[in-house]
Amino acid sequence: MARQLDEQMAGRFPVGQRLRVLDVGMGQGTQALRLARAGHQVTGIEKDATMLAAARSALAEEPEGIRERVRLVEGDGRDTGVHFLPGSFDVVLCHGVLMYVDDPDPLLAGLARMLAPGGLLSLLVRNGDALALRPGLSGDWTTALAAFDTTAYRNRLGLDVRADRLAALTATLAGIGAPLHAWYGVRVFTDTAADGAEVPADVETLLAVEERAGRTDPYRGVAALLHLCGVRG
Repeated sequence: MARQLDEQMAGRFPVGQRLRVLDVGMGQGTQALRLARAGHQVTGIEKDATMLAAARSALAEEPEGIRERVRLVEGDGRDTGVHFLPGSFDVVLCHGVLMYVDDPDPLLAGLARMLAPGGLLSLLVRNGDALALRPGLSGDWTTALAAFDTTAYRNRLGLDVRADRLAALTATLAGIGAPLHAWYGVRVFTDTAADGAEVPADVETLLAVEERAGRTDPYRGVAALLHLCGVRG
């Protein structure tokens, strides 16, 4: 999905422009550091102390020029209005966060307000239209049957979380002034791979297949995750 994000950023902004990026729920900072290495000014916000410590440790190992482009903030993505002025960012990332939020609409509205006009809102969410696929492919028929009528599920960490449906998120993005511009599927064929599985020898071919499927119907519609890109009007 990094390639998908880069594609959308390249399509929205002039080549070489140093973008102001907000990474909400940045985790260990992998995406934030990748974008800082590409020359962008990145602010990461994270409420989990362990994750924040890992991000700070990773940042400390970077060259000074990259460290100067990254700011780390301890906080909740729902409190962006406390930390930042409206319109402060060209790109806002919210990847792997919405599944932990019972009511995502206020969070998304707050993130949209952080965007400058023409800014890009990038979301990575669990696909609520395909929740039956993983248990179904693994032969867990009871869980698969129940998954058709809910957006609730238990993730691999054993946590009870929620998924989002494409139609509902499309309506939400339109309502907050950042209508959907593009969307992709993520982990179309690889979602059932075991945790810690060895990287296959033909990993480049695997990635090419996933990339192609993630932008092609009907495959993208049954992906484990959805990557949605909204643009602030």
